[in-house]
Amino acid sequence: MNQSQARKSFSSASNLPPIGSAPRISHARFGIGDKVRHGLLGFRGVVFDIDPVFANSEEWYEAIPEAMRPARDQPFYHLFADNGEATYVAYVSQQNLVADDNDEPIDHPAVAALFHEDRGGHYALDPSYWH
Repeated sequence: MNQSQARKSFSSASNLPPIGSAPRISHARFGIGDKVRHGLLGFRGVVFDIDPVFANSEEWYEAIPEAMRPARDQPFYHLFADNGEATYVAYVSQQNLVADDNDEPIDHPAVAALFHEDRGGHYALDPSYWH
């Protein structure tokens, strides 16, 4: 098998786009345990997972008003979110997040279950969840 055939076989077998057609991937500005705030909606959260590019459903994406719809080829963050009235899990594009320098803890029950807050206000993942 030559290199071209191997590349084609690998791409089709793993459902990856052909080499050279992959989306542009920017680097994640935030990491697991970082406190962030939604720049438009104002809710706060703790990052617990990161997708390098959009990886949610088409239905979710299409539900966002077109004028506000974020680009797909940027990191998307899974957050344990708190808006002051309710806690929930949010999925937010990098373009809509800013670092949260508020000293108040994020009031979400999963945060205390998975993280320990350090002196700097950053949340460190409990070592029992490392793999």
